[in-house]
Order: sequence, then C-alpha cells, then structure tokens
Amino acid sequence: ERAKALLRRGDLTVTEVCMAVGCTSLGSFSSRFTEMVGETPSAYRARSHEESAAIPACVAKRLTRPTRHRIRTAEPGEAS
Repeated sequence: ERAKALLRRGDLTVTEVCMAVGCTSLGSFSSRFTEMVGETPSAYRARSHEESAAIPACVAKRLTRPTRHRIRTAEPGEAS
C-alpha cells in the first residue's frame, strides 16, 4: 500500500519508491509489486489514479487484491 501511494504521487521514480519502502533490489520489488497489484510499478505509476482517490485504502485493498481460485474436482463416487 505504501509503494502504491508513493507511485500515485508521481514525483518519485520506481527506484526511489523501492528504496523508500525498504527494498534493496529493484528486480525483487518489481516482481513482488507486479504479483500483488497485477501490473508493473512503472505501468501503475503512469496511469491515472483520480477515479480511485475517493475509495478508502481498506476497501481498495480488498477489491484489487489478486485471488487464487482453486477448482475442486469431485472424487470418484462423490456427489458434485
């Protein structure tokens, strides 16, 4: 959330944001950010965020958090 907030400001580079949130590896930061947010830090920084400004952070986090869907198949002899 802190990295997203700093990137939304637009006055810091991705490297500066990486260091500001305590990461020492830009590659690891970018990979983890992309995994969590669904887009690269550069792409996130570049797009407009005005439409999400009114959404509280706790709600935005819940709505934008990636989910993993597990598909459970029925075992033989088990009702679906």
